[in-house]
Amino acid sequence: MSHSYDEEKEKSTNDSANQSGTRSLVDIVLVENLNDWKPIYPNLQVVSAKDYLAKETYFKLKNARIINLCRNYKYLSKGYYCSLLAEARRHKIIPSVRTLNDLSKKEIYSLDVENLNELLQKALVDNNTKETGSLEVYILFGLSDYQPLQELAREVFETFKSPLLKVEFKYREKWQIASIKPILFHQIPSTLENLFIEGLTAFTRKRWISPKTKSLPRYYMAILHDPKEKFPPSDKDALKNFVKAGKSLNVEVELIQKKDYSKLGEYDALFIRETTAIEHHTYRFAKKAETEGLAVIDDPNSILLCTNKVFLAELLKTNKIPTPKTIILQKDSLDTIESELHYPIVLKIPDGSFSRGVYKANARQEMKDIASKLLKESEIILGQEYLYTEFDWRIGILNRTPIFASQYYMSKKHWQIYDHNAPGGVRSGKYKTVLIEYAPPDIVRAATNAANLIGDGLYGVDIKQTSKGPCVIEINDNPNIDEGVEDSALKDELYKMMIRDFIRRIEKLSTIT
Repeated sequence: MSHSYDEEKEKSTNDSANQSGTRSLVDIVLVENLNDWKPIYPNLQVVSAKDYLAKETYFKLKNARIINLCRNYKYLSKGYYCSLLAEARRHKIIPSVRTLNDLSKKEIYSLDVENLNELLQKALVDNNTKETGSLEVYILFGLSDYQPLQELAREVFETFKSPLLKVEFKYREKWQIASIKPILFHQIPSTLENLFIEGLTAFTRKRWISPKTKSLPRYYMAILHDPKEKFPPSDKDALKNFVKAGKSLNVEVELIQKKDYSKLGEYDALFIRETTAIEHHTYRFAKKAETEGLAVIDDPNSILLCTNKVFLAELLKTNKIPTPKTIILQKDSLDTIESELHYPIVLKIPDGSFSRGVYKANARQEMKDIASKLLKESEIILGQEYLYTEFDWRIGILNRTPIFASQYYMSKKHWQIYDHNAPGGVRSGKYKTVLIEYAPPDIVRAATNAANLIGDGLYGVDIKQTSKGPCVIEINDNPNIDEGVEDSALKDELYKMMIRDFIRRIEKLSTIT
């Protein structure tokens, strides 16, 4: 049986750490009664709740990871205070006070588990307990005693990081999560002791006990991406460069996907490197990240504003930013377009990207055919003056400051950068990136003024350089950063700029809270 942590042990740990140049990590299990910890349980450091709360040894302890298995988690109980003081001491704690609070309020956890419904229906499709209308399942450190629900158990555990949970499911036309409650350590059924041991052993062997690096990172940052996306904002090599830049600045950068929604609370920052849209999981990720207090790019407001070209057109016009002449079109206003614009005319759906949803009409019938098709998707579309240039400027803006300047050339024998109907598949034009000081000052100034109307995130402003001066085409909330393209002037420094700005945002948020 393990014993409580003492000062002699701490001295030995610190001496060993000093010799190796790093500080060892201390894992502690908290119980109210030391006799609750049976000899068959894993050989971990076990401390009584009373000692953890009272002894100065544990107040001074650094780099501690705490598993709170007290007999009571209720508000102002001993177990509650253990989690509360662990956070004050900067110890990593499971369950946290926030988790305990969320689990005590059904209206909160019912919102959090909404995204698990599809997984639940799939897992219980062949379950024969529909007649009774209920099912109870134990989840111990993410392991379920009911194997068909193992995937769901992991998701529930990631959402509500509490070591011991009991989940009740009710069947009312479909299966629903009726309640999620923490169970008490001393009340674990004897039939589940092996599952408890297996779950605890697996949990303590993860990054919780064996971090990838010798010293703890300063911050943890998630990059949301979709490895199957055809035109992602950052390619695989660029994503690797973000991870590398993070490591150089003591920020652990982890690539996550849509399925990792429940894990967002584990990070300090979220960087969305997936094409954003309002009716899309990228917007939900941004909203949750903002609610959780993470530094996030793209933030929800930037997604909301930038993904709709109708809004952007009005915003730029209102603020006297030079743009191609643009008019809003509805089904009953198509006949007025020719009095405002000359052919060829560009027609756009409000939320297209990568040259998709953008068409050129050279005559009236072609315009009507295209417009009729687009108006089936959206009540409003845009008609825009056609301005041909050999290339478009893309000015990257971060925190209201220009950071890169790229030239995107039109695809060969095509009027857009991307030709989606090219033989053999999608084809794009050439590109060139220069240091921001080598870009035309009026282009940079117009881009900065336009982006500042949205916020202080990361934006890519597309501009045409015409004989009449700069002409802003649109503002992108998640501009491309690909290896060999946007980074070709600044190289690794571009990625470090992004990581440093995330550090600034994280630290700014910490001073506010």
